[in-house]
Amino acid sequence: MSLILTTPISDLDIKKMSVRDIVYISGYIYAGRDSVLPKIVDLIKKKKDIKGVNLVGSVIFHTAVSSAGVGPTSSNKVEIESSFFDLSRAGVKIHLGKGALGDKTVKILKKFNSVYAVVPPISALLSSKILEKKIVAFPEEGMEALHLLKVEKLPIIVAIANGESIYSS
Repeated sequence: MSLILTTPISDLDIKKMSVRDIVYISGYIYAGRDSVLPKIVDLIKKKKDIKGVNLVGSVIFHTAVSSAGVGPTSSNKVEIESSFFDLSRAGVKIHLGKGALGDKTVKILKKFNSVYAVVPPISALLSSKILEKKIVAFPEEGMEALHLLKVEKLPIIVAIANGESIYSS
């Protein structure tokens, strides 16, 4: 099935998704990876807000943002996969990256009605879908800072939804 969604993503949007669905996302999404996500988790655990960041109904793309474009990083790195629980609990609805994730993460996503989707590793296509970009937190991390991107019809494929995984045999 193919879905067209605009951020923020609702619980109903997530319930409509199945593994192998192709989803086109428009609106604002966050972009961050292994150096930034643990910092966000730390702030969530300390119940501190990040000025200008609202995770409820959000999408987090596991990527750095550079002049060369964007492309997913491996989501099964400890620093990234360990962030799924706190980020999903804080309202992130779609985690976007690449690679297989563990069974524990599949259960976490189901518990918080969130999904994991993969992006084909095609930086030029993805870059063409970005309409605006700005650093919203941790500028000292350079291209790995937390960015807010405005996207138009960003293509993604749902990899884990409602307790099922594309990576399960």
